[in-house]
Amino acid sequence: MGPRRSRVSTGRVERSWCVVVPHHATGARLARHRLADELADLVPPPLLADLVAVLAELVGNAVRHADPLPGGVVRVAWRLRPTVTGTGLSVRVTDGGAGAGPRMRAASTDAVDGRGLHIVAGLASRWGVDRDGLGQSVWAEFDPADCCPDLVAAG
Repeated sequence: MGPRRSRVSTGRVERSWCVVVPHHATGARLARHRLADELADLVPPPLLADLVAVLAELVGNAVRHADPLPGGVVRVAWRLRPTVTGTGLSVRVTDGGAGAGPRMRAASTDAVDGRGLHIVAGLASRWGVDRDGLGQSVWAEFDPADCCPDLVAAG
């Protein structure tokens, strides 16, 4: 097996995955491992690390702060799609919703939580929340030109 490519490569074809994980702390671990396994040969390691970190935050938030979907689950999806500048990547976590939607909070230096969405905002090109009658989806998009310009330039 040769070295991995230094750029995102999907063959200019859109690819997507969707998995259902338990609304439990183990769900975040399962989602992280599945995403890492599926994208290891398609995404350079620095970008993959960012995707895994963001997905872990989003699933962890869904488990801690939101209701599950029917069946006690959270739906996790990710997508690679051709864009004008290369390949865009996105992750989406759908849960049963919560009374208050996700929001960034100010966390003191000694707080044990409250930084998750700051991490998401720092690593992703953009993020947001969609709501419908079934619950909410928190999504994050990654443009390799934003997060990894050296990888895009090398590719």
